[in-house]
Amino acid sequence: MADSTAFQQREDNIMLSLPITLTIAAGAALVNIWLMIRCGQARTKGGVSIGDGGDEFLIRRMRAHANFVESAPFVLVLIAALEATQGSPTWLWYVGIIYIFGRLAHGLGMDGGTFTKGRMVGTLITLLTLLGLAGYALWSVYSKLG
Repeated sequence: MADSTAFQQREDNIMLSLPITLTIAAGAALVNIWLMIRCGQARTKGGVSIGDGGDEFLIRRMRAHANFVESAPFVLVLIAALEATQGSPTWLWYVGIIYIFGRLAHGLGMDGGTFTKGRMVGTLITLLTLLGLAGYALWSVYSKLG
């Protein structure tokens, strides 16, 4: 996870190498699949094929999945843009990994029960991740203009 350049030379072609983005995107895809499976399990349990059938457990699972889909694209785009322009700093690895764990906590917390704090933790991590990445992206652009 050491700093590395975002560019690699390959047979006279310059290729953009984004190891953090690719890793976190793969992790996000796996989280998305996990959330999809959990929705499917809740549908089977509740006998609901389309919509939510008014089933609170299914609604919770669907919202966990939807909340993930609402934030993941922004996080991934910001990670990719920062990595493409700043290289692959170690801190960006940590931000991406913490975001993924936050989304797992949120998904589990949305079920209610003994891990309800996971919802709050996941939400807070997501908000701080988005705010931090967006703020750093803006700073990295506009600090160089003055």
